[in-house]
Amino acid sequence: MLRKLIATTALAVAAAVGVVPAVSADTPNPLTFGIISTESAGTLTARFQPFLEDMGKALGVQVKSFVAADYAGIVDAMRGGEVDLAWMGNSAAVEAVDTAGGEVFAQTVDASGNPGYWSVLIANKGNAGLNSLQDIFKCDRMLRFGNGDPDSTSGYLVPAYYVFAKLQIDPALCFQSVSTANHQANAKMVANNEVDFATGNTESLGRLQKDQPAVFDNLKVIWRSPLIPSDPLVWRAELDREARAEIKGFILNYGRTGPSLEAIQAEQAKLAKLSSGWAPFYDSSNVQLYPVRQLVLFEQRTNIANDTTLDPAERDAMIAVIDEKLVILRILADNSGAMPR
Repeated sequence: MLRKLIATTALAVAAAVGVVPAVSADTPNPLTFGIISTESAGTLTARFQPFLEDMGKALGVQVKSFVAADYAGIVDAMRGGEVDLAWMGNSAAVEAVDTAGGEVFAQTVDASGNPGYWSVLIANKGNAGLNSLQDIFKCDRMLRFGNGDPDSTSGYLVPAYYVFAKLQIDPALCFQSVSTANHQANAKMVANNEVDFATGNTESLGRLQKDQPAVFDNLKVIWRSPLIPSDPLVWRAELDREARAEIKGFILNYGRTGPSLEAIQAEQAKLAKLSSGWAPFYDSSNVQLYPVRQLVLFEQRTNIANDTTLDPAERDAMIAVIDEKLVILRILADNSGAMPR
């Protein structure tokens, strides 16, 4: 712990005076940074490149980007050692921690200072028949629904629990069609009347308003979730301890310290171009995943409770196990200060 603190402090001092630190001998070179697929790979790569170049200069290694076709692809890449650290949604981060040796070490921060963001359901502004949740619950198989990536917290998990599971609605039985796409693609399909409503989040809408105002102007929000913790940064926990200290030092000091005010402002400007616009990162840990783990368990509980193929005694036993886990998670979340759901 002391060695890590010293390394992190040294990096902060080096950044303040403009000195590039020597890279740890065990830092991967190249270092690969994974990016979740919220937009096209080309767009994401271009936006992240200046930030990744600064990371490479600070750490003394080449930093490459990795954009998978979907959220699961980032987790798979980390599991296979192809990705060393990544920006992930909370839901994907749970999977990365549980199955890919991942560990949360930092958290993104919205440029406006919001402690998180919100999942939304959007419809075409010209559709007078869709204005609230009540309007989508006719279950007459007339509406076309654009769902999110199954590993997306805001695009899939949150609406799956807060909208569909809580109200016992099965999209496959209620709607004419259910398609799956990333936030940007779903928004475009709603704007073009290719689907009637879709999932998204306030961050992606903020980016859309800046980059594609004509598309944004055709949308309206018909539901907004409780607050979701901002997306985490996750690294492979098996990375060398000194390498992790240097990476974390760079991340937490980026946009905060530098050789001049102009240099700091330049870094902040680069962060502002990422996702819907980021401020400097916050320190974080796996604790921030507690609320999302609760959502995952709630969804599992609902599916088990509704599974008529299970023996009643077996179903009750499975639900009891989940309820026990939920109690433990609730206590952990309350004692850790994790964001309440």
